[in-house]
Amino acid sequence: MEELIAKRYIKALKSSSDEKSMANTTMVFSALAESFKDDKFIGVINNPNVPSGQKQEILLEAVKSAKSSQIDNLIKLLVENKRINIIPAMAIELVKDIANSTKTYSGVISSNSDIEAKVVAELSGGLSKKFDSNITLTSIKNDFNGIKVEVEGLGIEINFSKDRIDSQFIEHIIKAI
Repeated sequence: MEELIAKRYIKALKSSSDEKSMANTTMVFSALAESFKDDKFIGVINNPNVPSGQKQEILLEAVKSAKSSQIDNLIKLLVENKRINIIPAMAIELVKDIANSTKTYSGVISSNSDIEAKVVAELSGGLSKKFDSNITLTSIKNDFNGIKVEVEGLGIEINFSKDRIDSQFIEHIIKAI
């Protein structure tokens, strides 16, 4: 639900902004979204005893360094409409929007073994060419028994699970018997 509301605000913001100001807004909202991970900050923002004016002052002080009247007005609008809690969702949607407009995405390769940098670079290059985008992959070692490549912005998930291959192999042998 928050994502849908955030997309509406972003759509309105995008219609009156250029690419540079959208990038600036994305940085500001990403930094502001980090504040929502602090329990004290959330306590103040969600406290019904704190007047909206004080909440607005806190948020405007946090974005003051951006020196953007557009961001200030957006913060005022969010406070006025009691939509402060969608700021983290707006940050996520702004990052996605910038990625889509610049065709620059990041993804993750998950595996239970180490993957060489050369292989990561080859996978990045191959996916970039296939999807006509700039895709940067990072390798994460976890307990996944196989290899999984995920690029969330494009909705790509490629998965080679050793367990699944083994079970399919066994099923094939059973059917052959």
